[in-house]
Amino acid sequence: MDTLVVMDEAEVCKILLGDDAIKYGTLDKEHARDVNGQTPKIGPVTKNAMPLNGVSQNTCEPSHSTECTHNFSCTGCREWAACCCEVGQEIGKLCHRCDCKSCVKNCCSVKKVKQKLPILQWLPKYRLPHFQGDLIAGFTVGLTVIPQGLALAQVAELPPQYGLYSAFMGCFVYCVLGTAKDITLGPTAIMSLMTAEFGGSWVHYDATVSIILTLFCGITQLVMGLLNIGFLVDFISYPVINSFTTAAAITIAFGQTKKWFGLKNIPRDFIPQVIATCKKIPEIKLWDFLLGLGCLTLLYSMKKMKNIKYNDNGQEVSRGIQVGRKILWLLGTARNAIVVVVAAGLAAILLHYGIDALSLTEEVQPGLPKFAIPSFEVHDGNTTYTYEDIFEKIGSGFFIVPLLSLIETIAIGKAFGTSNILGAFVSAYPVTGSFSRTAVNSQSGVKTPAGGIWTATLVLLALAFLTPLFKYVPDAALACVIIMAVLDMASFGMLLKLWRVKRLDLIPWLATFFFSFVIGIEYGILIGVGLSMIFLLFPWARPGLVMRKEQMGSVRSVAADDESQVQKNQVVIVQLQSGIRFPGVEFIREKVMKEALRDEAPKPVVLDCTHVSVLDFSTANGLIALFEDFKLHKSKLIMANMKPEIFKVLDNLKSPFVRHVPTVEEALKLIEDEANADPEVGRSAGAAPEGLQQTQSLSNEEQNDEQNEEEFIGEENEPEDDAVTALLSAQHGPTASNNDDLDDVVTGSQPNSSTQD
Repeated sequence: MDTLVVMDEAEVCKILLGDDAIKYGTLDKEHARDVNGQTPKIGPVTKNAMPLNGVSQNTCEPSHSTECTHNFSCTGCREWAACCCEVGQEIGKLCHRCDCKSCVKNCCSVKKVKQKLPILQWLPKYRLPHFQGDLIAGFTVGLTVIPQGLALAQVAELPPQYGLYSAFMGCFVYCVLGTAKDITLGPTAIMSLMTAEFGGSWVHYDATVSIILTLFCGITQLVMGLLNIGFLVDFISYPVINSFTTAAAITIAFGQTKKWFGLKNIPRDFIPQVIATCKKIPEIKLWDFLLGLGCLTLLYSMKKMKNIKYNDNGQEVSRGIQVGRKILWLLGTARNAIVVVVAAGLAAILLHYGIDALSLTEEVQPGLPKFAIPSFEVHDGNTTYTYEDIFEKIGSGFFIVPLLSLIETIAIGKAFGTSNILGAFVSAYPVTGSFSRTAVNSQSGVKTPAGGIWTATLVLLALAFLTPLFKYVPDAALACVIIMAVLDMASFGMLLKLWRVKRLDLIPWLATFFFSFVIGIEYGILIGVGLSMIFLLFPWARPGLVMRKEQMGSVRSVAADDESQVQKNQVVIVQLQSGIRFPGVEFIREKVMKEALRDEAPKPVVLDCTHVSVLDFSTANGLIALFEDFKLHKSKLIMANMKPEIFKVLDNLKSPFVRHVPTVEEALKLIEDEANADPEVGRSAGAAPEGLQQTQSLSNEEQNDEQNEEEFIGEENEPEDDAVTALLSAQHGPTASNNDDLDDVVTGSQPNSSTQD
């Protein structure tokens, strides 16, 4: 048995595995003691041998010393770390103690700091080519995010400047904390829709509730990032995500038709919105409709122009052609800004000539946002709404909005949470990673996360100098920018793939899609996730079982449901196809007992546990209950092929009924041997055959109790009529002691002298 040795005076102990051998070092036996304070016998030691004070130094002989190169870390000065020092072919121990100085040094190492601040990894390597790539990409993304920010603020039912307030803080934060060069943080269509749903205020165009939602969304994301629980997204199936984004795209796109058509007083909920829009079709403003139609046509054409693929067949292209293609690509990438500028110029010209035919954006507050602590009160005339009212209004949005942000980005990190927390101090609403702008950033040739600095700078310049001009931007132009942006999110091709591959996955897709329109997109995604979890957990509650019957002494196997060929002395072999979890324990008990008791005589069962990879307390209790069921019905249950580390969990419960053998073949042989053996001998021996793991057998006292109980029952069954007893004794010998003997006597036949099992 290993002995734990703790050294006090000796700075190094080199105790090698062997017969009380101490080599290549010194050991002061007077100061050696075990964990109980007793001086132990020096012998084989565990790997936990460690000194109590002083920093260890390697004092092995020069020819055998090996320097330890392991890095130590601890959470407190009382913790210890150690590494192995190899001496020849024998393994020894080199012990080390972590003091306060080493703890601080390890926690504040350059490697740790670089992990916390990714900017330190790429900034020392930053060169002029990186600067050029980031500058071009940053301004390109900025030309995209400015018109989108103005339009997305309308989706969030906030003034246009709030879309720009939400567009710059994430860029600065991700430059410092971000690890992917392509990702850009800012307002997105889905987050804007959720802001309108959960961040709406009692006062029109008041952003107080939205800002509070941003703050707590950031806190939630930051906690999730610190706890590394981004794995939660793995439990959301792809059909649910696809259905959610498709429903969101349709909801957002149709919600912008009221801006495109110039309609007023349209409700936000999807179904009432559709009904109201159809009723007000005669009220469509012709100028708004025509301008929107022209914007859609221009946006679509420029998008196609951006994606032109040239077939040069490997021939060298002149520089002029390359420059022309780059210009076309740039125009296609900046199509949103171009369309908005053209539409705003057209509206300004019409106003100059006194033609007020277009619905324009409301007055935009000029200047940069103030950096201030978010307010927790909303004032509506003489009514003041406190933080309690705000929290009640947001409600489930505290959970749903961070979850949807997690789904939309398929990632979670501290940068996202920090961006929202700091964004709340500059009046931003919740942001996340944008698919479209991330693609533009990548295609523009961004080199590092520093590209976000130039994007944020362009947004701040627009807020500082261009906000007076935003009032000329037509609502129809912004609505068309959003419509073209979100239509790419819709994907109905998934339905055909699911039909071909696995039709069962159509259920969560259709449920998410349907309920997103009926009760709201935020609840549609939750229903879809719930159905996916049901499909995921159902195999745990109803695990697959393969049952077959084998006749003892024969290799012939028959189907478990072929009742015509079921013979006596059969063994049921049950294989757990997908392992076992506690939700499926009762199901397995029911199925196994039903099969074992199908005939008049209970059949023994072998439980093949090859696929069992984990066993918890509830599952182990359920298996023990199954063994007790078989004991109650005087039948046999044996487990086979269970991994030792898994069986250890079951064995720790110390049940006297658990039986386990290494293989199914051994279990069959064991059952056959027990069936062929004399039952009385087997009971008196009380010993399991070799190779059988049985925690306990019946004790002698229990056997005596059973025997006394049988005698008591026999006394109760004795005939009360002494005359009848005497008559039967005279004619047929001793008094019958049970009903079977009595039947034999009455019919005049002799009782069977052989012992039946």
